[in-house]
Formats: sequence, structure tokens, C-alpha cells
Amino acid sequence: MSTPTLKQNPVREGTRILGIGAYRPNVIVTNADVCQWIDSSDEWIQQRTGIITRHRAPRDVSVVDMAEAAAREAIANAGIEPSQVGAVIVSTVTHPYATPSAAALITDRLGASPAPAYDVSAACAGYCYGIAQADALVRSGTAEYVVVIGAEKLSDVINNHERTISFLLGDGAGAVVIGPSDEPGIGPSVWGSDGSKWDAIGMTHSQLDIRDFAEEGMRAGTDLDLAAAGETQASLWPTLRQDGQTVFRWAVWEMAKMAKKALEVAGVTAEDLGAFVPHQANMRIVDELAKQLKLPESVIIARDIADAGNTSAASIPLATHRLLAENPELSGKLSLQIGFGAGLVFGAQVVRLP
Repeated sequence: MSTPTLKQNPVREGTRILGIGAYRPNVIVTNADVCQWIDSSDEWIQQRTGIITRHRAPRDVSVVDMAEAAAREAIANAGIEPSQVGAVIVSTVTHPYATPSAAALITDRLGASPAPAYDVSAACAGYCYGIAQADALVRSGTAEYVVVIGAEKLSDVINNHERTISFLLGDGAGAVVIGPSDEPGIGPSVWGSDGSKWDAIGMTHSQLDIRDFAEEGMRAGTDLDLAAAGETQASLWPTLRQDGQTVFRWAVWEMAKMAKKALEVAGVTAEDLGAFVPHQANMRIVDELAKQLKLPESVIIARDIADAGNTSAASIPLATHRLLAENPELSGKLSLQIGFGAGLVFGAQVVRLP
């Protein structure tokens, strides 16, 4: 008796970004606002980071709300219906629930059910991780169209008095639709991690700290004052912190190598690019990467960080959305994008802009 042969999905030659969308919250936080909480100045912040303002979402706007708005614009710009979406990937580290995923709720809101949906936790590299996965899903025939969203409400995990990272961060969401193409529109992904620097960017506390506080009171037989317990839990709420010098050196020296590798595996050179969109972590990092890549003057460099701050997984699609709005001639040209952040993790691709 012969063994039956399994059928496989038809493999597609290429994929590309078909549409892009963005959501920027309407609350603008200036450097003067930030300096109410930390001992700094507008001049120092601009010199060290390039940031002038950052957007932050009000209490009644969630990560899911922002992601949905960005995805709706991307789907409309791609010229498809939500019912045609074959998967939804959401990159975020600020969805307030460990489970269920933000992606499942967003998929339902979009009217894209029963498309598979899942979240990616890869911090500032998360969008590029999502692009790598969407490219593979479409090329393998597993899905025809995939929505990739980077969305963050970092203001939920900020201690305004913390000096290492709080003044950098903003909120927002960006999204793209990846679909089939007659020729490759997304180059091979260069991605990876360096867990030896796992604690270079992280949280000040974990949920274990809060649990230990409660268990300590129970073991002592103490009748905990609920108001005091609430205040203690609030003070233990995990907020972001970083070792700025470690992150800066790693981003500048190691990520330049990864960006060059992304160009190499895509079979292009810096002269072939129309745009360079690195993660908007710090303007000095953006400028140093551009310098090491020896980008010609014809390449337009994204510097969205000046107005938007560092929005983690949302930064690359937000910056790309702005570049296309301000420079429509970039449509159809090649862009090198690279994300890097907590983990430490990184991801890069050369893509053809929609």
C-alpha cells in the first residue's frame, strides 16, 4: 500500500507592502512638560535625543483602539476588504493583558474573523519581526493578505520621574498590509537576539514583586490596610528603565552591521535606496547609523522621533507613513528598515514602499 502524498499550498514568488496606516494620539507632551518631573531642560533633551515633543494617548484610548484605527487605514489604502485578511499580527509590549491577545480583539473589530491572530513581543524590533512572518505566510500560500501592526501605549508603563527612559517615550500605532506580488517587494530578513544583554532595557519590577508583598503580609498574619496595599501595588507597578550607555553602544555599532547585512542579502546597495527608516530610538543613533552606512544625499532619512518620540514597535510604520505623506515620490522605491530594542532583539529588511 502506497503512502499518500500530502498537498501543499502553492508557493508565491514575491510579496510586498500594499497599504499603510497610522494613528497618532492628540495629546502632545513637550520637553517643558517633561521637565516638570525630571531635573532636565529642553536644550539637554534635544541635544541628547533630538526629541522636541511626543504624542501620548488619553486614558480612554487603548492600545487596541490605536491599532484598529491604523489597521483600518492600511486596509483601505491596500484596496482590499477586511474579509480578505488571512492573518493579523500585532507587535506590542503594552497590551495590558497577558492573555487573550490584542490581535484577536482587533481582528474581530476589523471584521476580519475568523483570520488567525496573535501578538508578538519583540519590543522595538517587533514590527520587523511581524514583517518577516507576514512575508513567509504570504509566500507559502498560508494567507493571501496579512495585516502587521505595531502599537504601543508606553505612557502606561512610564514613571515620569525616572530619568533613563521616561522622557523618550510616546504612544501611537502604525500598520501595513502585506500581500502577493509578481516580484519580490520584501527582501530577506536579518533578525536575531543577544540575550547576554537581557537586562539592558527592562522593567523596574515584576508581578512577582507584587505577589511577594501580599504573601509577606499573609505570613505575618497582618490585616493589610487595603488603601496602603493599593498604594504599595501602585508603587510596584512595572515601569520601563534602561542602561542608556549599553543600549547606545550596541545600537550604533552592532546594528550598523545588521543594516549592512540586510542590504547585502537583498542584493542592493545604499545607492539603490530611496529611504532609510531605522527605529526612532534616539536622533544621535539615527544619524550615526546613516553615517556608517554611507548613505548618499539622495536617500531620505526618517527622523520622526523629533515630533513623536520613541514609540517602540510603532516607530518604523509611523515614520514610514510620515515619509510617504511628505515625500510621495518615494512610492515604489526601496527602503531599508531596522528595529532594535529590549531583549536585546533586532530585525531588518529592505522593502519596496507602497
